[in-house]
Amino acid sequence: MVVVAARVESLAQSGLDAIPTEYIRPVEERKDMGDALEVVKAQIKEGTRQIPVVDLRDFNSENKEIKRACVESVRKAAEEWGVMHIAGHGMSVELLEKVQKVSKQFFHLPLEQKERYANDQASGNIQGYGSKLSNNSSGQLEWEDYFFHLIHPEEKADFTVWPKEPSDYIEVTKEYGKQLRGLAAKVLSILSLGLGLDEDRFDRELRGSEDLALQLKINYYPKCPQPDLALGVEAHTDVSSLTFINTNGVPGLQVLKDDRWITAECIPDTMIVHIGDSLEILSNGKYKSVVHRALVNKEKVRISWAVFCEPPEKLMLRPLEELVSEDTPAKFTPRTFFQHFEQKLLFKKSFIASGKTK
Repeated sequence: MVVVAARVESLAQSGLDAIPTEYIRPVEERKDMGDALEVVKAQIKEGTRQIPVVDLRDFNSENKEIKRACVESVRKAAEEWGVMHIAGHGMSVELLEKVQKVSKQFFHLPLEQKERYANDQASGNIQGYGSKLSNNSSGQLEWEDYFFHLIHPEEKADFTVWPKEPSDYIEVTKEYGKQLRGLAAKVLSILSLGLGLDEDRFDRELRGSEDLALQLKINYYPKCPQPDLALGVEAHTDVSSLTFINTNGVPGLQVLKDDRWITAECIPDTMIVHIGDSLEILSNGKYKSVVHRALVNKEKVRISWAVFCEPPEKLMLRPLEELVSEDTPAKFTPRTFFQHFEQKLLFKKSFIASGKTK
């Protein structure tokens, strides 16, 4: 019987040449898998179509045509891909560097220090340091460790689970949450205008009587001796409205486009934003909640910072009335955000119980 290390980092540092069977993905999942660094090189060489890049700077232009062109480029990317690189996002470069620095410092701590922040998924306490989010559809393990917690609104944050080491982690991450909330509002404004809605329509609908909850998941993907067999995160869509992703410059994100897995390049001075289920429902399917997963590699540790912008649990998700007509009937039945989240978990559990995979 194979004994799996408590943390993937420990397993990776043990010197193993082959990964335990618990991490080996089923054959039917292995299409377009491989070492992320090599997969990106191969895609560039063959000229594989890439995730679109949009520049948000033009949205601030006083020239209506330039602003309209920006809105159109974001709309097109959201409809056709459900994901895009965004340049001109306005986030402080200094802040982004600090976020990466404090996160790396945490993951470089000795394992016993990190374990002080361990979560307890069995009891429903998912905030903190962990490995493998629960209820994977395949039942297999994922080649990553992570740190997960709410970063906005600040008054709802549980600072007892935030790392105290390094000492400036809390200050830096709080500011990150504030700036990202502003960026989320801007992207939602552009997406609203793209469908002919009032500029604040999506943001107003998604926050309800509260506000969007920004959940940070710092993904730590150790080096893997068999990247053609393992995934950092398996294929899924996010329940969020939007998800923002920054990385340490190591590729790994893959998105499913026209039955082909496209590996995202790392483009300097951009971050990735993709559509989640909540916004797909509100837009009546106009904007696509993109299926994505994460590859690993042999040579480099990959770290990504994913921030999920989630509506309040009790918020009723349904297609906006402005986007429903006889010609475009509602594609989704009303459900609260919490109900949608629970339905996805139950669906995954049924796959595990039946022994099926995606």
